[in-house]
Amino acid sequence: MKVKFAHGDVLNRGCIRQVSYQTVNGQGERVGKYANVYLPCGYDPEKPYNIFYLMHGGGGNADAWLDSCPLKNMLDRSIADGELEPLIVVTPSYYTPGTGEPGMDGEYHKTLAFQKELVEDLMPAVESAYHTYAPSADREGLHASRMHRGFGGFSMGAVTTWNAFIRNIDYIGYFMPLSGDCWAIERLGGSSQSEKTARYLHDAAVQSGYKPDEYFIYTLTGTGDIAFKQVYGQVGAMLQFPDTFVDATGFNAGNFCYHFEEGAVHAYPDVCQYVYQALPCFFKK
Repeated sequence: MKVKFAHGDVLNRGCIRQVSYQTVNGQGERVGKYANVYLPCGYDPEKPYNIFYLMHGGGGNADAWLDSCPLKNMLDRSIADGELEPLIVVTPSYYTPGTGEPGMDGEYHKTLAFQKELVEDLMPAVESAYHTYAPSADREGLHASRMHRGFGGFSMGAVTTWNAFIRNIDYIGYFMPLSGDCWAIERLGGSSQSEKTARYLHDAAVQSGYKPDEYFIYTLTGTGDIAFKQVYGQVGAMLQFPDTFVDATGFNAGNFCYHFEEGAVHAYPDVCQYVYQALPCFFKK
């Protein structure tokens, strides 16, 4: 892992804007939501930008990343220091008023329900307001620009990210699940059903029709994290499909990178370090 990011002042600061949009809840009602949008310093509405959607963990909201760690300062400094190309970062929420049942299974169902909202409501709202590589903010335009779009998330946000890989790979080329496994087989399936989970992800990738050089996954967690066992088990199982998940760790040419940070725990400050490490690897294809 590269030298850890240290919070500090920076002259060239980006700004945070808010995008409001309408979506449909579990009762079929139209409800209002919002997402925060980070614009890099000197944002030029005539220039296209890569875009990265970053989801909170369970119990969070669209403000969680901005409230809980120095995400904005990290982005400002990384861009100012030339470590990161200027990009747009969006922090939304998978919670929708009037949707889903309580408990962990309910949480999972909310991350699934969000997948439709992501493509039909959130992306069009953001990418019609700000200039990305999408030639239009409809499905056709989002598909055409998928290799300029990433999605990541922490904990249940990582579960959301694995769901996005399975269900929305047509619109996203880069994925960053942080301290969370895929629950497609069962809750915490990365450890309890690691082989079946990896097989499910493999089959989803194959059925999508995309070649391994047309998507990229970087998953990270800490050895002191409550999700370590699940992520470690899932990563090991995914490596058993080297034609689909090509090991990119150690600067190898591949599409599947992973990192286990010694002692890091299940908390935003540690996970912000993962974003600092992984995001400069995105949008390179």
